[in-house]
Amino acid sequence: MHAGQLRHSGEPYITHPVAVAAILTEQRLDDATIATALLHDTIEDTKGTYAEIERRFGHDVAELVDGVTKLTNLELSKRETKQAENFRKLFMAMSKDMRVILVKLADRLHNMRTIKHMAPEKQGKKARETMDIFAPLAGRMGMQSMREELEDLSFAVLNPDARISIMRRFVTLQKEAGDVIPKITADIELELDRGGIEAEVFGRAKKPFSIWRKMQEKELAFSRLSDIYGFRIITRTEEDCYRVLGLIHQRWRAVPGRFKDYISQPKSNGYRSIHTTVSGRDGKRVEVQIRTRQMHEVAETGVAAHWSYRDGERVENPFAVDPAKWLETMTERFELAEDHDEFLEHVKLEMYSDQVFCFTPKGDVVKLPKGATPIDFAYSIHTRIGHSCVGAKVDGLRVPLWTRLKNGQSVEIMTAEGQTPQATWIDIAVTGRAKAAIRRSLREEDRGRYIKLGHELARVAFEQVGKKATDRALDTAARMLTLADGGEVLARIGSAELSAREVVETLYPELRDREATTEIEARRAVIGLPAGEAVRRAQCCQAVPGERIVGITYPGRGPVVHAIDCPALAEVEDQTERWIDLQWSEGRHAAVHNVTIDVTLSNARGVLGRICTLIGEQNANISDLHFIDRKPDFFRLLVDVEVRDAEHLHAVMTAVEADSDVATLERFRSLDRRP
Repeated sequence: MHAGQLRHSGEPYITHPVAVAAILTEQRLDDATIATALLHDTIEDTKGTYAEIERRFGHDVAELVDGVTKLTNLELSKRETKQAENFRKLFMAMSKDMRVILVKLADRLHNMRTIKHMAPEKQGKKARETMDIFAPLAGRMGMQSMREELEDLSFAVLNPDARISIMRRFVTLQKEAGDVIPKITADIELELDRGGIEAEVFGRAKKPFSIWRKMQEKELAFSRLSDIYGFRIITRTEEDCYRVLGLIHQRWRAVPGRFKDYISQPKSNGYRSIHTTVSGRDGKRVEVQIRTRQMHEVAETGVAAHWSYRDGERVENPFAVDPAKWLETMTERFELAEDHDEFLEHVKLEMYSDQVFCFTPKGDVVKLPKGATPIDFAYSIHTRIGHSCVGAKVDGLRVPLWTRLKNGQSVEIMTAEGQTPQATWIDIAVTGRAKAAIRRSLREEDRGRYIKLGHELARVAFEQVGKKATDRALDTAARMLTLADGGEVLARIGSAELSAREVVETLYPELRDREATTEIEARRAVIGLPAGEAVRRAQCCQAVPGERIVGITYPGRGPVVHAIDCPALAEVEDQTERWIDLQWSEGRHAAVHNVTIDVTLSNARGVLGRICTLIGEQNANISDLHFIDRKPDFFRLLVDVEVRDAEHLHAVMTAVEADSDVATLERFRSLDRRP
């Protein structure tokens, strides 16, 4: 069926399904899954049909191929609501037969391995989709090696300079200190021999993306990063795991707070292992993972271990999780979500989280994501407990509600009648369940205020396209957005859970075509770009017409437009070969250039609505609002405004700053948003 078809690389297309099948063969999956890998693109890309596959290969394989085809056809949109709906579909497909997602993950892995043959803009889209969805999904399924490779391949596309920088520093480190992996491996093996324990030892440097993420999370330079080396000790029995742990801690000093026992408290995807970090040779911190062979197989392949075969025989691994039960635990909390946005928040938080295990005063275990607080603990027990929470005790001591919980702690929630959730709790909570419950409560409590604010935002957005935000229009939008009524639409707009622009575009899809036209106008706005390149403005500085600009090239993504005074340029000042001389075209520009302004307002009735009206009167569109700090007397928010040029932006900011209820106003620029 694939005869005559070629890949972007020029190779025969059949090399791709064969490679996907090989990836799944390495994980020793069953015949039906491997056959599906070989056939997975036949319905999508050839004249092959479901009926023919069913006739020649059986109903099981046909259903799997059809499931993979449906997954492939899911366009994972940038729009949150649609993306949430796609997550629902993805989980529905998984619930029918989880092997479908295993084939899809292997398909994505091979496509990422060969991504250099795709067009640059498609590389970026695929890499971002992989980093946001497929890599964390593989991690949540326990397929750690696949997750790490997907992340690192995406990292190479999305931030090649950072990845190359880390690899160069590794080379420098090895030149200075030598290759420490074989030395530490030998040290560990010596201790095992002395203790009479038979085990295998494997050492490796962590992946560049793993190191980069740790640098970002801990705000550390590479030179200050410690545990960049990891070692695995594979034992014969569970008892040996704990004996090895004793030997390691006797030989090297354990790092406090870096011990986790996932053997006694397994993760929900079946992962079992002991983790500890010690100060090893020359004081270098090294992470050590200790597990049995069967635990290791589950650690590498996760949920896929359920279908594992060896020498043609089904292998029963006692640590492999039943896929049906795993999926049930993944989705049980999502069922409480009232809308798509809440569901998506649940999905993302659940997939990206590591877990901590805490105890109720009665000794019941509560699983929470890493970084969870007593607020999350309270809501995980019951929404009523969360709403009425006034304090918490951890291991018998009173602690603030923003305290980060740790493994093994006992948590007692104190409640009081009449207590209601505070707006600040949204920033304290980590779990999707807690955040959603708090938002629902606040939305009901402040519904009148949010509806009034939403009405003002909607009025401005509708007037900008020559329409009116009538009750009939809002009720129609509610039906299209699967919300209760027009009042709920306004409440969502007022609470910044839905943008007025999304509502307008939902009612008038032709406006999206107008957006495409303005995108063409934006492309014409910059002179000096290489032929065929789109205009990509750096979000760290958000340059607009009227400001001096320069282009900086990024491998695999083309040039990005920076303002000449952008602090991010300091990082590439000695790489002159990457600089491109650019300038804005003359004449009037379209109001398509998004700029973020940081404003602090009085928390008084009608103030925010008045500010939105002021911006609208300057013929500038508000594309998004994001509250970053709410206090009883003031609140601070970021407002995304679309302007024509620097003069237009100045007019908008002057009009807003002149309002007596505006405490501070400035243009928001942040290196955290650099390319």
